[in-house]
Amino acid sequence: MSGAGGSSSFRNPSDQRLQAILENMKRVAVVGISPKPDRASHGISKFLVGLGIEVVGVNPMQTEPILGIEIFPTLADVPGTVDIVDVFRRSETVPPIIEAAIGRKDSCVWMQEGVVHEEAADAAQQAGLDVVMDLCLYKEWLRLLNN
Repeated sequence: MSGAGGSSSFRNPSDQRLQAILENMKRVAVVGISPKPDRASHGISKFLVGLGIEVVGVNPMQTEPILGIEIFPTLADVPGTVDIVDVFRRSETVPPIIEAAIGRKDSCVWMQEGVVHEEAADAAQQAGLDVVMDLCLYKEWLRLLNN
């Protein structure tokens, strides 16, 4: 998976599928979790924990738990599978994360707002994963489930 470019067949899931993904999430890996309260990854992690979702963090620069969440250096180090791999990383760092998610047979890769990698998204979809790109999990949860 080289850099972005070329034509893409990628499309975000329908609202109905997004709602199902969100309703069925029980375990989420937050890739790029930050100990800084002003960071989106911190806020989303706190939100998910508040919903009773099991959250695991991925950040090679952190060794101590964040919000009581166990932290792993890479997605490959996280034991078991997750329902959503929630990516808070620069777009160019996405391909190895998606390769790990495919190899682990995780259910969904969710790239947060501003995170876009068409080729990696296509590869994940072709491998049978649900893929969401350039959308905020929290905003979509509010829009689809908080009625």
